[in-house]
Amino acid sequence: EPGDANRDVTVTETFHVQTDDELSDKEIKHIEADDQAIQTILLGLPKDIYAVVDSCKTAQEIWLRVQ
Repeated sequence: EPGDANRDVTVTETFHVQTDDELSDKEIKHIEADDQAIQTILLGLPKDIYAVVDSCKTAQEIWLRVQ
């Protein structure tokens, strides 16, 4: 019944990892550039800051945390 905070909600888990064949050349280049940017940023960080940003997924996320 709507509004019932105790009702069960079924959620189907789906996860699909895209392969390079499913990505456009532009997407692949973007991923590669982001990976390179991540490596460049991480190489210049002190260990204590590296530990804080190690879980970040994108170069932008790392950069924003470091600023």
